[in-house]
Amino acid sequence: MVDATYDIALDPLARRASLRYAAGRIAIYSFLGFFALIYLLPLFVVVANSFRELPEITRNGLIALPHSFSLKAWPQAWAHYCVAGTCEGIKRNFYNSLIMTIPATIASTLLGAINGYVLSKWRFPGSETLFVCILLGVFMPGQVALLPWAYILGNLRLSDSVYGLILVHVIQGISFTTLFCRNYYVNIPDDLIKAARIDGAGFWRIFAKIILPLSPPILIVTVIWQFTGIWNEFLFGLVFTGGTQQPITAALVALATSQMNAHPYDVASSAVLIGAIPPLLIYLFGGKYFVRGLTQGAIK
Repeated sequence: MVDATYDIALDPLARRASLRYAAGRIAIYSFLGFFALIYLLPLFVVVANSFRELPEITRNGLIALPHSFSLKAWPQAWAHYCVAGTCEGIKRNFYNSLIMTIPATIASTLLGAINGYVLSKWRFPGSETLFVCILLGVFMPGQVALLPWAYILGNLRLSDSVYGLILVHVIQGISFTTLFCRNYYVNIPDDLIKAARIDGAGFWRIFAKIILPLSPPILIVTVIWQFTGIWNEFLFGLVFTGGTQQPITAALVALATSQMNAHPYDVASSAVLIGAIPPLLIYLFGGKYFVRGLTQGAIK
């Protein structure tokens, strides 16, 4: 009777192939691990320095394992440090970013949803051309819009104001939100809209009763996209505001480059982490819905 069992250790060719496969996997993971380490090193430096005392940082350098643990820099960065001409820390700038980001995200998402609904379900002559024109805003660099926005904000008397930044980000974000929502809504069956119109439903009733209940996946995508993009935006906040009106991103740069604060590495690291908390929370609690919304849109 022939033994049907097979032992790979007894086959030299199979053993060499297995060793080559294992060596290849080790090389790939080592390569990826090396670049992941390089990518995560700045994060480690910021987190570690936010809990180290300044004398230790000065003595041992920025990149070093912490030998002490201190929370002193966190309240100092929040409310007791001079940033952009004010000695209230980054608290005011943090609130400025919240006041700017939340309404701008809601407004741009709502306008994008309405635009996507119109351009996908209420087509009219020239609607495709209009969509292409709106789409151009996705590829337009922010620097191109600086002079027009400076003129508009000046005439509206919204210069050096958080409310001016809200207007800027609402308009700048319409291109992205319209693109996301239009490409999602175009795959909703037109028969639903036709049936509702036969039953007497109008434009807004169809939008509220049919389109919006089908929209959570794409709305979550646009909200996360807009919130993180507006929160992290630096150019408009730096150019159009100053001092106590600046958002958190501009204040962090002011903190890092201020001549009156000589190398406040511990405070600057704490301020960076405080400024990163909202987008991190958004991705922590909504990241899976973000990926799910993108994949649903792709499958549709």
